[in-house]
Amino acid sequence: MKKTLVLGATDNPARYAYRAVHQLKQHGHEVVPVGIRKGQVAGLDIRNDRPAAEGVDTVTLYVGPQNQPGWYDYILDLNPKRIIFNPGTENPELEKLARQRGIETEEACTLVMLSVGQY
Repeated sequence: MKKTLVLGATDNPARYAYRAVHQLKQHGHEVVPVGIRKGQVAGLDIRNDRPAAEGVDTVTLYVGPQNQPGWYDYILDLNPKRIIFNPGTENPELEKLARQRGIETEEACTLVMLSVGQY
C-alpha cells in the first residue's frame, strides 16, 4: 500500500479532499492529512503544520496553484515517488521542479484512479 500525504485535507464533507482521505483509507493506504485548519477526517487528525513524514510514496494535491509556492520545499523535501495534481491544482512550475528531482508527476484525479484500480 502507498503512504499518501493529502495536501489540502479538510473536515468538510463537500470537498473532494475529504472524499480522497476516506477512499484512500478504504483502499488500505496509510494517509497523512495536511490542511490549513486542524480537524479530523476519516478518524485522522488533520495536521496544519508541515509534519515530517518518512516513506511518503504519493503527495496528492488539493491546493490551488496560487497557494502552492509556500509548500514547494516541503513537498519536494518529502521526496515522494510521485505527485498527483488533481483537477484545478495543475502547476507547470512545481511539475518541472519535481521532475528535476526525479519525482513522477501526474495530472489526474485521485478519486478516479482509486475507483478504476490505477492508483
